[in-house]
Amino acid sequence: MTKLSVNINKVATLRNARGGHVPDVVKFALDCEQFGAEGITVHPRPDERHIRYKDVYDLKPVLTTEFNIEGNPVPRFVELVKEIKPAQVTLVPDAENVLTSNAGWDTVKNQAFLHEMVAEFKACGIRVSIFIDPVPEMIEMAARTGTDRVELYTEAYARQYPADRAKAIAPYLKAATVARDCGLGLNAGHDLSLENLQYFHQQIPWLDEVSIGHAIISDALYLGIEETIHRYLQCLR
Repeated sequence: MTKLSVNINKVATLRNARGGHVPDVVKFALDCEQFGAEGITVHPRPDERHIRYKDVYDLKPVLTTEFNIEGNPVPRFVELVKEIKPAQVTLVPDAENVLTSNAGWDTVKNQAFLHEMVAEFKACGIRVSIFIDPVPEMIEMAARTGTDRVELYTEAYARQYPADRAKAIAPYLKAATVARDCGLGLNAGHDLSLENLQYFHQQIPWLDEVSIGHAIISDALYLGIEETIHRYLQCLR
């Protein structure tokens, strides 16, 4: 069964725009769990423009589903993850000045670094996933780092889906097959939505997890978060 992990960064963005504690990030995460989400994802960035490091500490003791912390493994991030010990850490190569994650790892050029990071987190009992483009060579090299999973960066799929969904899914199906053949678990995320998620899952049913934030929060403005989560879960069933 493919799990749905809700990325709550956008909730923190709304809170930070006004200051204070409204909306309450922790309560929102707990509500997501109550409504059926099987995981909570956060992506703390160095400038803390959405999720703050304090939020991560506040969330850890109260969450009952899988906690996934994603980000670039700079020293402060590494220290945070090793202290929190979430179920999963997702390594993302985003620069400090990017609006959102926009590329996967080059696992050839960064092989030694990723191998070191994977070993360091796994020594703490944390499952590791590497954010990656749907390129077979990059997935094969990711497997050599010792990572448990890869997360397919799905922005290109979402962009091409309205015009030709078969063409859009083709490189992802190939990449997912390579990951499975390499013995890797498989996650996916970025711009997945109610429009394109079901087809993606139908074509790659062995997905372990999808991590979705922006679309879920946007849909919740119209549908409410409980109904939104139910609809996303239906896409995965």
